[in-house]
Amino acid sequence: MANKKGRRRTFGSVRKLPSGRYQARYPGPDGILRPAPDTFATARDADDWLAEKQTEIRRGDWQDPDAGAVNFTEYALQWVDERGLAATTDELYRRLLRLHILPTFEDLDLDQITAPRVRTWRTERLRTTGAPTTVAKSYRLLKAIMETAVDDELIRRNPCRIRGAGKEMAAERQIATVDQVDELAGAIGLRWRLMVYLAAYGPLRPEEQAELRRKDVDLDSMVLRVRQAAPELNTGKRAEGPTKSQAGKRLVVLPAFLRTELQRHLDWYAEEGPDGLLFVGEKGAPFRRSSFGRKWRRARSLVGLPDDFRFYDLRHTGHTLTTRSGATLKDTMVRAGQSTERAALIYQHSDLERQREVAAGLDRLVQARRDAVNATTSGTDLAQDS
Repeated sequence: MANKKGRRRTFGSVRKLPSGRYQARYPGPDGILRPAPDTFATARDADDWLAEKQTEIRRGDWQDPDAGAVNFTEYALQWVDERGLAATTDELYRRLLRLHILPTFEDLDLDQITAPRVRTWRTERLRTTGAPTTVAKSYRLLKAIMETAVDDELIRRNPCRIRGAGKEMAAERQIATVDQVDELAGAIGLRWRLMVYLAAYGPLRPEEQAELRRKDVDLDSMVLRVRQAAPELNTGKRAEGPTKSQAGKRLVVLPAFLRTELQRHLDWYAEEGPDGLLFVGEKGAPFRRSSFGRKWRRARSLVGLPDDFRFYDLRHTGHTLTTRSGATLKDTMVRAGQSTERAALIYQHSDLERQREVAAGLDRLVQARRDAVNATTSGTDLAQDS
């Protein structure tokens, strides 16, 4: 068919509809003849659209307009399945999908999720949940899924384009003092007091402590070997496996003042045998977050710490006290087992000997505080006696 200027069209075709508008059709690289999504007011407009499509095909930019007709729910769940995630991360992603993402997008195809829809969804989540951190996590997950859809050439562009929407603006966490750590250890009971000290002065994650075994303890050198972790899922199941990151596998040199605590716990509470768990409950069962949580909340209340002070916040306490004891940032990162691939290059030079120096500095800091408290108490008692 020739156009109105007499030139023969070499790509696609245009025909006039009974309505008076024009329809354009073109063959894709796959040989399938496809119509334009809309009709045109003039044949010239239809010609221009065909020229754009031809250019896209020549440049390799053409995308199958039907490729994005994939249900988001099916794609998102498959995305999670294919990631090979740690049990806790898998659980988190599925919870975020179920509670925050799928209620809005579950019935849509990938190409129906547009930037305006994403903005509206995020605004609604912020307004109804009052949980900006959770919304940020949900946004990052949605963005990651849609970015994979771009890589799979199912959509042309990621609709998640809100600057800063994935950043978490968590409030500054409170730290406990040396006195408060001692009070927490005393209030929580003999069986669990070592967990408080290891969280603050290790500083070990609770899931790392849950998987510590006798063979991981070198009492003579006061070194713990962190090899694995056992986070507890919301189902109550222990998910034994690797540490949070490769940097989590580490040797932790403990301050000397914990020697008696560690020896007593090994004698009184740890399971027998090299593979015996370091922390078990009163009935001999492995450490459980739910039962420990009740004891933690009671101890926290007795000490007078706020309700939002989590057991995990003792790690923040440990970071701060370790830095105050003279450790560098690289020392504290190695000690706490925190690292990305980039951070691993930065912090890899903090060796075991340096960790011993850090532990010694931490020991001096805590002992000095305890000595000061004891001196004050003794002076008060003498004054009362006189």
